[in-house]
Amino acid sequence: MIRIERLNERSFFLTAILIVCVSCIVIVTSCQEKSDYYTFGDFGKVPKTDVHLHINSLDPGYMELASRYNFRVVSPNVDSRISIDEQLSTASAIRKAWPDQFAFFGTFSVDSFGTAGFVDNTMVRINQCMKAGASGIKIWKNIGMVLRTQEGSYVMVDDPAFDPIFRYLEENKIPVMGHLGEPRNCWLPLEEMTDSSNFRYYRANPQYHMYLHPEAPSYEDQINARDNLLKKHQGLDFTGAHLASLEWSVDEVSKRLDMFPVLKVDLSARMAHLQSQSITDRERVRNFMIKYQDRILYGTDVTILPQDTDYTAKSQMLLERWRANWIYLATDSTLKVKNLPGEVKGLQLPKKVIDKIFNKNADRFFSNGKQ
Repeated sequence: MIRIERLNERSFFLTAILIVCVSCIVIVTSCQEKSDYYTFGDFGKVPKTDVHLHINSLDPGYMELASRYNFRVVSPNVDSRISIDEQLSTASAIRKAWPDQFAFFGTFSVDSFGTAGFVDNTMVRINQCMKAGASGIKIWKNIGMVLRTQEGSYVMVDDPAFDPIFRYLEENKIPVMGHLGEPRNCWLPLEEMTDSSNFRYYRANPQYHMYLHPEAPSYEDQINARDNLLKKHQGLDFTGAHLASLEWSVDEVSKRLDMFPVLKVDLSARMAHLQSQSITDRERVRNFMIKYQDRILYGTDVTILPQDTDYTAKSQMLLERWRANWIYLATDSTLKVKNLPGEVKGLQLPKKVIDKIFNKNADRFFSNGKQ
């Protein structure tokens, strides 16, 4: 069993070599079969991309870390805590310094929603992002969970007011990444939550625990609005962040991938939900990953803020996340995951599947917006 929080790379790597060598001596065919899969020792060698890593710091250490472990980075801007202009400036500067290893998604503000100039202002902003080197546009959960009309009604992403904007993105083949809604746990009682990190967060922040706020749109409302958006704009190049907020069921994700041929999903911040399903039905999860290997992208959703001055701690946390996710997806090692009961056996996806999910599916983000 591997304990993620105490992973010793050197001892693990040496043990893995010993095991493989012994296997080769005793059973040659077993060694040949293993060649179809990566090992933990391959982690630093194989090209990879984290398509959901928010780097909002000009500290070069983070991109140097990514480069050292063969990672490219896609950094989505978000209409949230840091001003969107500051995020765009930072992302554009990093892209100029690391043009082959860093890409980003711009975003737009909804502060002027409901005004006569909202659509035109948003078009200008989208073009500004693309000229600054963006590979696409990110939309966030404030649409559906925060934004309201002057009358107090929540504004959902399928609101007709957004139609000209999404039509423009669709017609100009500008990729969109959408974080709409939250984990289904957000709408469940604390005792029914499947991830203890969700339990701790919503217990400490009841204002964001939607189960306690029945006046707000439901989980189903969020998913239906996103689905309606994709029905209206069937050519929209759309990546559903966080397993498209359907993290609790690979069957539900499968339904949407079958329903919307242009839809892709990323794994960011929802790995524990995938692992929870692995505990009860590993083959179902593994088969899902293999079947949709061309439409799944790896990401973490780690956020690096300008005020994060402890580079050592932050970079170590990111590296441990990368390593742990690699073990789960690429090997068949057994892991103890902090936020889940029981142990999780790695999916050991074939090399060709790992190469797509971890890297090749993100290639298109690095061919757009070059300076």
